[in-house]
Amino acid sequence: MAKDIDDALAGWEFRPGVVQARLVDARDGRQVVQMRVDLGVLQMELDGRPDGQRPHGFPTYLDYLRHQAAQARASGQKFQMNQEQCQEADREFLQYYHRRICWLTLRLYERAMADADHTLAFMDFVNRYAPDKDYALTHEQYRGFVHFHRAQAAAGLALERNDPEAAIDELHNGIEQIRLFYQKHGLEERFAEDPMVRHLQQMQQQVREMHQIGATLKEQLAEAVAQEDYERAAQLRDAIRQRQRQE
Repeated sequence: MAKDIDDALAGWEFRPGVVQARLVDARDGRQVVQMRVDLGVLQMELDGRPDGQRPHGFPTYLDYLRHQAAQARASGQKFQMNQEQCQEADREFLQYYHRRICWLTLRLYERAMADADHTLAFMDFVNRYAPDKDYALTHEQYRGFVHFHRAQAAAGLALERNDPEAAIDELHNGIEQIRLFYQKHGLEERFAEDPMVRHLQQMQQQVREMHQIGATLKEQLAEAVAQEDYERAAQLRDAIRQRQRQE
């Protein structure tokens, strides 16, 4: 059996600055996702960990670390990630990043959201159990970036479901999450100039114009609460619940 990857690369030229991804049927019948990189191709599983491994028998390394932390708490000990665990966490963060951008490129939005949620949960875990602040910051600094991806995926999914109002609300939520990130780290002055925020705002405006939407129900609700118009707020909450039941 040939050990080179010439066949996999044939006709698939690398394009710098562009995420190139495709779904491929493997020999055993399962489907995998591939990402073109400069010197070859990355191949990832669709479900579970992108590399298909089960660290210490757990679905993901995050699941394993959660188990370790729970065991430590049950025995009255303090859990803290060691160097090896930090290295393995780094591997999982990177794997999920690669697959997340593939899902966005392929417009598989639910999968992109799921992988973003995994990464955000792992960031929360690292913030709590990292051996030092510097290690926690190596991942925390990308939280806004992950929210940026998640907001795009959530909006894309809403548009696929013919719900432009929900798309606008999802984009708003992504913007708000990035604002909270900057606020938490005392960097509020960077928020307005953040290119990710500007991109999400532009997406919002495009959806509004394309679908002729002014303020969404949730935006109207926020305005009613701010103006202490509680009767109007109650009516809007009812309208939101009714729409959610219909969905």
